Amino acid sequence: AAPLPLRPEASWLQFHLGISRDGLYPRSSPTVTRLLQDMQDFTTISADYSQDEKALLGACDCSQIVKPSGVHLKLVLRFQDFGKAMFKPMRQKREEETPEDFFYFVDFQRHNAEIAAFHLDRILDFRRVPPTVGRLINVTKEILEVTKNEILQSVFFVSPASNVCFFAKCPYMCKTEYAVCGNPHLLEGSLSAFLPSLNLAPRLSIPNPWIRSYSFDGKEEWEVNPHYCDTVREIYPYSNGNRLLNIIDMAIFDFLIGNMDRHHYEMFTKFGDDGFLLHLDNARGFGRHSHDETSILAPLSQCCTIKRSTLLRLQLLAEPEYRLSDVMRESLLQDRLAPVLTEPHLLALDRRLQLVLNAVRQCIDTHGEAKVVANDTVQPEALAPDRVKLST
Repeated sequence: AAPLPLRPEASWLQFHLGISRDGLYPRSSPTVTRLLQDMQDFTTISADYSQDEKALLGACDCSQIVKPSGVHLKLVLRFQDFGKAMFKPMRQKREEETPEDFFYFVDFQRHNAEIAAFHLDRILDFRRVPPTVGRLINVTKEILEVTKNEILQSVFFVSPASNVCFFAKCPYMCKTEYAVCGNPHLLEGSLSAFLPSLNLAPRLSIPNPWIRSYSFDGKEEWEVNPHYCDTVREIYPYSNGNRLLNIIDMAIFDFLIGNMDRHHYEMFTKFGDDGFLLHLDNARGFGRHSHDETSILAPLSQCCTIKRSTLLRLQLLAEPEYRLSDVMRESLLQDRLAPVLTEPHLLALDRRLQLVLNAVRQCIDTHGEAKVVANDTVQPEALAPDRVKLST
């Protein structure tokens, strides 16, 4: 076939060009609206394993990109205009909760959590989650028939119920029992837009200072030392600038969605030490609406500091006329897989928001507002023309 031309107006390219030091996209971005539409509608022209699975199979040296997990299946889908997205198939029904005996590091990955996390991140005005949308994928026509990967082709089979299924190929826990199946061909999933390649926009992957122990009985220092933040504040780059405040933004976001699995965070090197943190891989959120894991808020409760802009947005979303659950419900109706979240998960957002505001109030009562609330709402004039853009 004749090579397809790269269209400068393609939504994928415009999304990449719109990334700035303020976030992945501007507020009310028409490009993001168009990108979400394209991910829902465009024809899939190829499918392949993600770097995680390739690393496990020894097919590439991906040590600088991902830490292989081997349990959860995800695929890279390419579209007709050179765009590509990460596809995560449905693993768990919306009304199912994560069993209370599950450790966070063996929890399911939920496609609807990825979709809901994007909407929440946008409502909070963080704009640090890549655009994500739900889509029904025909696993036969849009994966099996377009993939050139023989290993991926080999893991497709037809179930006793005559549904087309496939599973991940990896050293452990990747058998037919863990397959995902269409009905008989159609399968729900989330599509998250890819960021620019690492060659064009290098990123750093940095361990979270509040990383959890990934063992059955171990504990990290922050879990046993209430003064742990004093140690963090002495370490560069948390000793000055916005890095610590951005960590606290991320902790508030993770607490609202119930995500305990934030072991690393990524940043674009282009924007320096004060650049924003990318909120990637949110599929372990929205697992238990009946439980609020307050330990996720440790960065906020231990450091007792928060950006004024974040606090103002949280306070607004606690007002009856702008209630977070109502704003989320309306936003999620835009997705074709609506309802994305069940009502108990939406109501849990309001409850958790109050817990965040209570934690801030306790800090202010103890230390005073001047020490707790960091004023980030006034930008220096030199930055007013805004936008340091990524290289292309």
